[in-house]
Amino acid sequence: MERNNLYPIFLKMHHIQTLIVGGGNVALEKLTFLLKSSPNANVEMVAPFFRDEVKTLAAQFNINLIVMAYDDAFLCDKDLVIATTDNLEVNKQVYSDAKRRNLLVNVADTPEYCDFYLAGIVTKGNVKIAISTNGKSPTTAKRLRQFFEDVIPEDVNAMVENLNQYRKTIKGNFEQKVHALNKITETLISK
Repeated sequence: MERNNLYPIFLKMHHIQTLIVGGGNVALEKLTFLLKSSPNANVEMVAPFFRDEVKTLAAQFNINLIVMAYDDAFLCDKDLVIATTDNLEVNKQVYSDAKRRNLLVNVADTPEYCDFYLAGIVTKGNVKIAISTNGKSPTTAKRLRQFFEDVIPEDVNAMVENLNQYRKTIKGNFEQKVHALNKITETLISK
């Protein structure tokens, strides 16, 4: 049986310099979900044109839009690259240039040119869940995201905040603290 061997991480996007190559529908989708999850992300976009919706969103979140064709010079000082153009040759060039610079790159809808996939994300205050289908079915990840958004209570953040305060009061070594927190949270999951 095939399994998902991806390793999920949560990035501090306000510390990461991100470049999105493209300004059309796919760029809008990627930018929208990125900013929904990380509204303070450092993002720059380059494309010969930008949809009006991209311009509006970029203005709202102070995203720098560069109206030019892609050039590898735009990769300077970047940590993460997302290629979203409708031109596979440009996307492949972005991938090749990014790999030469040891940058993480995602070419939208082209798994073989991705170091990472953008997950379906559920956020409720401090609780964040990322969902991956290993690049096989983004629509399944979307449906799972909708499911978790419905079943996770809105007040889960209050519980997390209370547990954080309680955690600060626990005495003992790491194992004792973990045991105490496990004991108090074991009722969260009932069979």
